[in-house]
Amino acid sequence: MSVLVVFGLAVVPGFYLLPGISRLKIVILDGETANPGDNPWTPLEALGQVTVYPQTQPDELLSRAKDADILLTNKVIVSAASLNQLPALKFIAITATGVNVVDCRAAASRGVLVSHVPSYSTDSVAQHVFTGLLSLLNRPEMHYQAILQGEWERSGNFSFWQVPQVELAGKTMGIVGMGRIGRAVAKIADALGMHVVANSRSPAEPLKYAGFRWLDWETLLATADVISLHCPQTDANSGFVNQQSLSMMKPTAILVNTARGGLVNELDLASALNSGGIAGAFLDVVSVEPIARDNPLLGARNCLITPHLGWATIEARRRLLQVTYQNVAAFINGTPINLV
Repeated sequence: MSVLVVFGLAVVPGFYLLPGISRLKIVILDGETANPGDNPWTPLEALGQVTVYPQTQPDELLSRAKDADILLTNKVIVSAASLNQLPALKFIAITATGVNVVDCRAAASRGVLVSHVPSYSTDSVAQHVFTGLLSLLNRPEMHYQAILQGEWERSGNFSFWQVPQVELAGKTMGIVGMGRIGRAVAKIADALGMHVVANSRSPAEPLKYAGFRWLDWETLLATADVISLHCPQTDANSGFVNQQSLSMMKPTAILVNTARGGLVNELDLASALNSGGIAGAFLDVVSVEPIARDNPLLGARNCLITPHLGWATIEARRRLLQVTYQNVAAFINGTPINLV
């Protein structure tokens, strides 16, 4: 009998520790998200009978998942009502860090285990924070388009710019939420010569950066030149970036959100941008994704939006699938990991 090693876990093809199961049915509900064609699901095929759907609409969930032993989802919501209609289901692997797409309490009550991927995109998201921030400040694409249109030539000068150029060194980066990504952002900010301050629900030892301080929310708003959000969204903080908090920020400050769109009251942010209440915003997430055409931030002054792609580097997506494979294989071997 041959033994397959999948990312360090020994799996015997066709043999599973779960009683009464000879060949598990594995259904991937939105496989196109992590694998648009460059990141194959192939290793999972050694673990069971795999069916991959590029995307799944809410009304398609039950018909596609009805016989699944194992379900993989990234953004497709698996509710308590859905779980009650999936009697074969034994395990859900969330292909993400956040777990709000699955009713985990309902899953537990039914004996369905749920795993997630605790960390895979830390460096990619931290990089994207500064990709957006520097693009917003220095506008390289705008200047390249101006060159193509002949504006540099017409200026008659060796140097040409359309917006004031800003240096980050000496500015203060305020980080809200100091998990893995927040700390990675702090490291880059410090390397760029920025002062780092932070707000956290559970502040620990100060970070070893010169001048680092834990600040309360109000003091951070008034202090930071750049505020970068890296906290999970909860009932308590939904929409906490609102008219009141925005009015406490410096008029020269920039808001960065690569966490969750629902942290921000988008109408209040659009108003603050258009009135000059703050200088700009870079957002990789919005409240409804894909973005609705009536979102007030579309066309707002000095607002740069990217389509939730900070996590999506090929390196991060390969790590995502690697840990997902490990989660599924560990469950099959009777030693589940990364449970929520």
